[in-house]
Amino acid sequence: MSHADPIERLNSNRPPFIELLNGRVIASDSEKQSCTFEFRPTKDHCHSIDVVQGGFITVMLDAAMSHAVFAHLGPEGVIALSSYEVTTRYHAVTRGEQGPVFARGWIRQATFKTAFLESELLDEHGNLLATAQSVAKIVRAKPA
Repeated sequence: MSHADPIERLNSNRPPFIELLNGRVIASDSEKQSCTFEFRPTKDHCHSIDVVQGGFITVMLDAAMSHAVFAHLGPEGVIALSSYEVTTRYHAVTRGEQGPVFARGWIRQATFKTAFLESELLDEHGNLLATAQSVAKIVRAKPA
């Protein structure tokens, strides 16, 4: 599978909530088992005038983590991923319409049924905005 294939596959099947946050996969690294999204939150995603609501930040981080699984374990029959736990830490304010933000998620470790995932949200200058960790159940296709 070529480097571009997971990106095209993931973007062509993106769920509506990714579009709601103006998101798209922009990179996939098989060696690092990572996936990177670009998101463009607007003031519609904000409270307190221009501060992006924390739930949207968690969604961006979780999307990057789960898409890392689909990008790198998906071809082996992963059909779903269900989070047992997601922990988000906010390091700086994320503002709506400040420009793009980048969520990079990666697989820290994976067994047949469980994935341990991490992610980070950066602004366009590389400043750390938030991080997340997740433990998720991997649902695989039944053998034929």
